[in-house]
Amino acid sequence: MTAEEPYLVQPASGVYAYVQPDGGWCLNNAGFVSDGGRTLLIDTAATERRALALREAVVSAGVPLPRTVVNTHHHGDHTYGNGVFAPEALVLAHDNARTEQLAAGHQLEMIWPATDFGAIEITPPDLTYNDRTTLHLGGTEVQVIHPGVAHTTGDSIVFLPRQRIVFTGDLVFAEGTPFLAMGSLAGSLRALELLRSLGAETVVPGHGPLTDPSAYEATERYLQYVAELAREGRAKGLTPLEVAREADLGEFGAWRESERLVANLHRAYAELAGEPEGAPLNILAVLQDMTVMNGGTPILCHA
Repeated sequence: MTAEEPYLVQPASGVYAYVQPDGGWCLNNAGFVSDGGRTLLIDTAATERRALALREAVVSAGVPLPRTVVNTHHHGDHTYGNGVFAPEALVLAHDNARTEQLAAGHQLEMIWPATDFGAIEITPPDLTYNDRTTLHLGGTEVQVIHPGVAHTTGDSIVFLPRQRIVFTGDLVFAEGTPFLAMGSLAGSLRALELLRSLGAETVVPGHGPLTDPSAYEATERYLQYVAELAREGRAKGLTPLEVAREADLGEFGAWRESERLVANLHRAYAELAGEPEGAPLNILAVLQDMTVMNGGTPILCHA
């Protein structure tokens, strides 16, 4: 468990980002928007304890508890805490995020049985959308936009056009390695183009400290690096693990969770083989390869 406590950043009046250091596995960011009368929450947390701490952070900011929760995708670190805010809050997400969350169930608890997740009740979205939807909190417009298959098949971007703030979900990991095992390499590159087009000045990533649009360029360089490694490795008949073990990470070596490279190569190989974007990979095999890349130590949940 990291010694660093979660903290709030207020990039604009009525807009809060909730950052959980160190941003590693299961330590996601959340956020909330309030006009003083109503509050919208963006994502929750991986454990009951952390979701309750997020709830307390909302209260401590002096705003009402949320009536709406937007999940940026289905992964448990962003959704396991939904039950702490329901049934008072309606949960909104993309159509596919609901399907994926129900299919995944208590997957994180199976991957990390030693982690104390607390009493987690899988709470899928009550309301889903297909392409984009807009919510209004007083004078604040909140655009919820599906970028297509990217980090997962059911991602949502949450954009505040007046404040020029975007919550990217896991389309951006600030100071961390992207993770494409349940999404698409090509789709993630397209999602970055969409993010650029919004013109946000403040970027709240899915993990890691607040950043700015320079994070898009860094993420794009990494994705292009993975694509090139995959093309060369596949042409040589190498496995994703063989390619990952030989790779020189260069500027990306300092990013957290570098073992994700092999997971991303599995996705890139699938796309080169003509698999549809977001087609399921053998997640057990991917996890095993990440364990090898992690020096034989299973990846650890930081929550």
